[in-house]
Amino acid sequence: MKKVLVLCTGNSCRSQIAEGYLRHFAGDKAIVYSAGVETHGVNPKAVAIMAEDGIDISNHTSNNVDEYGDIDFDFVITVCDNAKERCPYFPTNAKKFHYNFPDPAKATGTEEEIRNAFRAVREQIKTYSENFVKDNLK
Repeated sequence: MKKVLVLCTGNSCRSQIAEGYLRHFAGDKAIVYSAGVETHGVNPKAVAIMAEDGIDISNHTSNNVDEYGDIDFDFVITVCDNAKERCPYFPTNAKKFHYNFPDPAKATGTEEEIRNAFRAVREQIKTYSENFVKDNLK
């Protein structure tokens, strides 16, 4: 079984959303983890926006990448430029992927505008995750 790590700055939004979708699309083809170069806690808006699409991430935890140093990952996906730049060296042959998704936690405006920013990023990550599974976890 393949092991996938999704890495972001704080492991609160983008990496949590990606972990949820990768688990959904991969099923039993992969074990999916997410972590941050820091830990900020799981963002409640990310939990709510995923629930809208039928994916429950309410039991996810915000983890630091250092917790996974002993796992031999097959894939490491960074979902923001900051994490890519700060990503520690993994003594592994993991294939590395990168996509800089906008940070919905930085959205401003009305509650509806912020929710829409989360939805837009969710849809980008959903598409990316589905394609990643099709292309890499056959």
